[in-house]
Amino acid sequence: MLLDLAFPLPLPTQRDAGAVVLSRDGTPLRAFADRGGVWRYPVTVGQVSPLYLEALLNYEDRWFWRHGGINPFALARAGGQWLRHGRVVSGGSTLTMQVARILDMPAQRRHTRTPWAKARQLARAIQLEVHLDKHEILALYLNRAPFGGTIEGIEAASWAYLGKPAARLSHAEAALLAVLPQSPSRLRPDREAERARNARDKVLARMQTLGVWSVQDVRDARMEPVVARSLQPPRHASLLAQRLRFADPKSPRIASTLDIDLQRTLEDRVAAYFSDLPERTSAALLVVDNATLEARAYVGSVEFADKARLGHVDMVKAWRSPGSTLKPFLYGLALDDGLIHSESLLVDAPQAFGDYRPGNFDMAFNGPIGAAEALRLSLNVPAVDLLDRVGPSRFAARLANAGIDLKWPDGGKPNLAMILGGTGARLEDLVGAYAALNRDGVAGRVRYRPGDARVERRLLSPGAAWIIRDTLEANPRPGSIADTFDASGRPRVAWKTGTSYGFRDAWALGSTRRYTVGVWVGRPDGTPLPGQYGVVTALPLLFEVVDSLPAQRGDGAPRPPPGNVEQIDICWPLGVPPDPQAPQLCRRKLKAWVLDDVVPPTFAERDARLWSAGRERFETDARTGLRLSADCAQPHARRSNEIARWPALASPWLSQEARMAARLPALSPDCVGDGRDASEELRIEGINDRATLARASNSTAPLRLSVRAIGSEARIRWLLDGRLIGESAGAGSFLHDFGEPGAHTLTALADSGAWSRVEFQVLR
Repeated sequence: MLLDLAFPLPLPTQRDAGAVVLSRDGTPLRAFADRGGVWRYPVTVGQVSPLYLEALLNYEDRWFWRHGGINPFALARAGGQWLRHGRVVSGGSTLTMQVARILDMPAQRRHTRTPWAKARQLARAIQLEVHLDKHEILALYLNRAPFGGTIEGIEAASWAYLGKPAARLSHAEAALLAVLPQSPSRLRPDREAERARNARDKVLARMQTLGVWSVQDVRDARMEPVVARSLQPPRHASLLAQRLRFADPKSPRIASTLDIDLQRTLEDRVAAYFSDLPERTSAALLVVDNATLEARAYVGSVEFADKARLGHVDMVKAWRSPGSTLKPFLYGLALDDGLIHSESLLVDAPQAFGDYRPGNFDMAFNGPIGAAEALRLSLNVPAVDLLDRVGPSRFAARLANAGIDLKWPDGGKPNLAMILGGTGARLEDLVGAYAALNRDGVAGRVRYRPGDARVERRLLSPGAAWIIRDTLEANPRPGSIADTFDASGRPRVAWKTGTSYGFRDAWALGSTRRYTVGVWVGRPDGTPLPGQYGVVTALPLLFEVVDSLPAQRGDGAPRPPPGNVEQIDICWPLGVPPDPQAPQLCRRKLKAWVLDDVVPPTFAERDARLWSAGRERFETDARTGLRLSADCAQPHARRSNEIARWPALASPWLSQEARMAARLPALSPDCVGDGRDASEELRIEGINDRATLARASNSTAPLRLSVRAIGSEARIRWLLDGRLIGESAGAGSFLHDFGEPGAHTLTALADSGAWSRVEFQVLR
């Protein structure tokens, strides 16, 4: 007892141990060496193949379960053989003594055959038997036995040499690993396959002689070649493994939710896909099971060990500008608020929101457009217009409640720029939110360990989530042609891309019935990556991943809408169902999805100087058709009329017929003005309509013209062939190079809604 107190057992502690992070089926993803650089995968006796335990105990220590740490008969036999032959023929050490030697000080391990070392082992063996039961001693051996190189323990050896868990060893593999610790350097199967085979066959012969294994089992085992992999510790999902290890530093075995086969496939795919991207470019990929919110694949960077690409930076959890990826949630919230339906008339035209003047990615505009199409095309101006009506602070609060915490600069707060990427978000949060599209509007935090709590919050109503998902699923894959291939077997994907300002971040997110996938591409240091944007860089990989995921029958079939979602006819420009009593108000009929029977009309104009979109009632003379005011000098046979007005900023994109149908008749000369003709009229000076332009002869300078818009003091935006090319103030001059040959259209559009257009031709 005094010796026991003076020399306590050197039992290993967690500080001395490494750790292993496992996939959902138990395959190691990444192993963390202990402080001595040793790779060890902790395992219990019950997690090891019974074949290995049979081979180990029958070859090394048949009386393990009966002796008290020392087998005197084995010691006597070994001593007699040593005296008779003058050398060691067989050892007398028990398995407990081997554990004692393993646990003892490193300096003692180098002199294990000296009398003093043997005496020390005997004492330690008895000490082990006093303090621990047999299963605990056996577990120490299973986890600490040397297997060559920096590998210790049966589980680490099985994965390192055989690529499989110790629970699934064959007879031949069990025999090989049972004998390897006797001389791990000399018998390493990756270097000395023939020696390892001879040693293995010796164990097999012993097992047959003792009758533990049948003759047939041994014969079959002898036929197996000794094939071993080179010793390489696993390194899959390295950044997630590192993250989980940091979160749980005391656990020797950390289970994750990843699918090892999918993880390996996608790591290889990402590495191949981005191998030719510019230097310092990285990427991140996350695949989540919608039902459980468990991650199935996690790629935090293109290559963990690639210093040039900053591969050690985990971009799944990095804060980056989300580009346009928040737009689906804005449209969904507007649906829930009753502000829009799927075909609400929005205006994609140059607009100012205070000092903020957003433009589209390609600087082109579409004029009047439905909400669903505006979302599919990811148009910026309609989104900013919608956010201005919803409220940036309210939108940010709704996202935060659902798990999308946005990051703002110091002193910053929610503003209109957030919907175009003027904030920070994380890929894992976006994936958890996009999963809501296939989870009846319920978003959640991505789970990386089976025991992680399920954190779920409602983001959208089931009906709004269905409409947004249907809208995004209707967006065709880039480059695809409708009806060319049968797509019934492909899963339906509600997808959206995004690109941050300056090409710093390219995004693609997509949700199917079973999985949600997120892809990010960019440079971790935040420098621009010109020419790389969501639809070109990230989206092709997204579809490659989606098509490689496990599929089930019905994944490609559309799902019926919830009971509170209905498809009805609506009319533009009013945005409401057609009125049978006034068919002239329905200028364009569309099919729209509405939520809870709410059919909101088209938004009113912000500028009080503009005629609001809506029904305009007036009276006309029954004979002349001229408009009448309340005060006319002569009596008239009055007739009530009404027209449907389009938003003023949409006018340049309307057909002549549509503009005429929305115009008020001229006022009768004998009537006092009613103020309805007070709208501004613009006229472009500096270029005539239908003019033909050419450079001066013998001149190589571009064709530069100075133009101006007369008739408004408001800010004028100039569009060439529908693309914004600049601005001017009131009647101020606008100078531009018009050197591109061909037919062109120049439009001047005032903030007041007034506009003018000229067409011209530029000669080569």
